[in-house]
Amino acid sequence: MAATEPLAQDTGRDVADFAEVTADEGAAGTVPPYLGRPERHPLQRPVPLVLDPDAVELRAPVFGTADVSPLDADLTVGHRGEPLGERITVGGRVLDGRGHPVRGQLVELWQANAAGRYVHRLDRHAAPLDANFTGAGRCLTDDDGRYRFTTIRPGAYPDVTRHNAWRPSHLHFSLFGTAFTQRLVTQMYFPGDPLLPYDSIWTSVRDTTTRRRLVAAYDPGLNEPGRSLGYRWDIVLDGPDATWAEEGR
Repeated sequence: MAATEPLAQDTGRDVADFAEVTADEGAAGTVPPYLGRPERHPLQRPVPLVLDPDAVELRAPVFGTADVSPLDADLTVGHRGEPLGERITVGGRVLDGRGHPVRGQLVELWQANAAGRYVHRLDRHAAPLDANFTGAGRCLTDDDGRYRFTTIRPGAYPDVTRHNAWRPSHLHFSLFGTAFTQRLVTQMYFPGDPLLPYDSIWTSVRDTTTRRRLVAAYDPGLNEPGRSLGYRWDIVLDGPDATWAEEGR
């Protein structure tokens, strides 16, 4: 459950292996592999845990100064006004490899705003920030393994690692297991997005079935009438149907 961005030595692998795009997904040619930005590669040595296994607890994420609140799962509140963009509800179940619900799982979400910009000092995209949207939330799964977020659909933004390429709309998800050393980081995409077949990260998942599991489904049952559109995205932690994770997080 785990992962860092691919390092420079990955460049020698066959580009076609990363760019398996089937005809029904609508793109011709190949997509270059995602190598990440050099400034995002690790700069510090790994923290050794052999001598003190508990040391990870001192450096790992924690819940924070307060318990997880239901309001933490609504990214559209907590500001002076309403955020700009298309309001959406994203929900689903977190399951183990046998299809059993995973209860009490900490699920974190972060994303760009409707203009495709993150609230982060390193984001230099020439798009406006939204004073009423900070783009991060969290929740705990219930007894049925269900999670639910209210947010806005993020915008596309330029892929600075490639010329004239744009990343499709996506949400970043992080899930913690039973210890802080167990973490899954992945991305959720939206159905029908024309940028998907051209995205270096999405196409780097070589198996077509696995790749499609990263795309949510429109679910009217998750709609909030007059307020938001609903998308369902289930997350499987292990087994043959496991949700793809970014290795090394």
